[in-house]
Amino acid sequence: MTDFTPILTALKQKLAVPVLNFQIKHANALQLQLGAEEILPLAEILRGSFKSELALMVANDRRPDQGCFQINYLFINESADWFVQATSAVSPDNASVPTLSTFYFPASRFEREIQDMFGIRFSGLPDQRPLVRHVFWPKEYHPLRKDAVLTEPIVNDGGSFPFTPVGGEGVYEIPVGPVHAGIIEPGQFRFSVVGETIIDLSVRLSYTHKGTEKLFEGLLPLQGVELAERISGDTTIGHSLAYCEALENLAAIRVPERAGYLRVILLEMERLYNHIADFGAIANDTGFAVAHAHCFRIREKLLRLNKRLTGSRLLRGGLIPGGVGHDLPADLDLAAELERVLADFNEVVEISLNNTMLLDRLEGTGRLTRKTAADHGVLGIVARASGIDLDARRDHPFAAYAELSFTVPVFKEGDVQARTLARVEEVRQSVSLIQQALLRLPAGSLQIPLGPLPAFEASWGLVEAWRGAILTWVMADPAGKLYRVKIKDPSFMNWPALEFAVLKNIVPDFPLCNKSFNQSYSGHDL
Repeated sequence: MTDFTPILTALKQKLAVPVLNFQIKHANALQLQLGAEEILPLAEILRGSFKSELALMVANDRRPDQGCFQINYLFINESADWFVQATSAVSPDNASVPTLSTFYFPASRFEREIQDMFGIRFSGLPDQRPLVRHVFWPKEYHPLRKDAVLTEPIVNDGGSFPFTPVGGEGVYEIPVGPVHAGIIEPGQFRFSVVGETIIDLSVRLSYTHKGTEKLFEGLLPLQGVELAERISGDTTIGHSLAYCEALENLAAIRVPERAGYLRVILLEMERLYNHIADFGAIANDTGFAVAHAHCFRIREKLLRLNKRLTGSRLLRGGLIPGGVGHDLPADLDLAAELERVLADFNEVVEISLNNTMLLDRLEGTGRLTRKTAADHGVLGIVARASGIDLDARRDHPFAAYAELSFTVPVFKEGDVQARTLARVEEVRQSVSLIQQALLRLPAGSLQIPLGPLPAFEASWGLVEAWRGAILTWVMADPAGKLYRVKIKDPSFMNWPALEFAVLKNIVPDFPLCNKSFNQSYSGHDL
């Protein structure tokens, strides 16, 4: 069990009020009840003395049972496997709390989202622009309130988002989107350009806001798996695993050992087909189409293997709360199949990285410095390519990762080349992880019952998916149905960093920079 005494002692010395209401959950999670004014001192203590940073803010409408709103702040230690969750009550008569964004910039995104969805205001928040809601939403409509009712139809009045204009001699704007060529989802990119050089980029998303978190409300836990699988279509296992882990932590159960190893296999299979496809797509954006064709040929092999594993090319149905939905097919030699896939991919990589025309386009393009990445709370492969050594599989082990050996590839350059090479190395590590899991796979059952969920208690699941860490926070009602589900896809944190990575690059290199990030519109536009 984690010793939280130093944190409680530090809080006692710094706060004007005693910390009386606290409890330790799951041996590594400290849960506190604090006033809104005590959250900033808590954040300062956790960052300054314990290397822990804010990872999630979750608003919750508890007016039906407690007569208040709540805001939950989840802090995660950088390397030690422990968490701190602080909960503050917010009066509905004066729904305003102090901002954390001037202390930790990424908090502004959570706070802007909460303002849109709950109508809770954050005093001192520098950026008061909406994040989710578009200008034609009814002004007093906050859809995640329990009593939210849409009394008038939403009609697009043609109003525009308040982009910050950039002026000066020779500066002109290039608006792109929200509708794009091909089948990608909508997002608007507004470039301010001198000649061909980008001097500013503003990204506007949430055109495909789907009310995903509202759709979870009232579902039975098992019903929520199908919705979690569809949060972002290329991250079926990542999102469903984070959701299942959150429920299992809430129910205080551990899945069977065999199921833990099978979860590793499924998550790494998802990482493989996405990273290999991304390598090909990055090569394609330099004009090296042959690599793209071969990577998508390899991806097709992996999708067919996925179907043999779960009946779905996207691995849907692979997970359920309490375990997994399928065992390994008896007639599938997955280790041998992946050996062939890796050899094939390595050959494509070698040919591609020996092409100087391709390398010239990758090196130095779209550079994201470590400081900018850290300031924005960037996650996953984008963070590791900028020198930030974080990976939840290692730092906060889940499934069977604690029993397996692997290296987390970290690069310092922060450019398109670093993000490309990081994908290559992660492909190799994924194959190794799957092979280890297959060798160690124990006998046993695939699932156990989830059991009852405690009412109005919160828990979360943290999973290192292929884009980066996914956090899913859950709370159930007294009937055992979902009361509140909050999802943080890594794209929520990574999209703003793209605005900085493209600065001083030329407009024709934007598709290359954007593809090297490859963030999810759907994962952002919940």
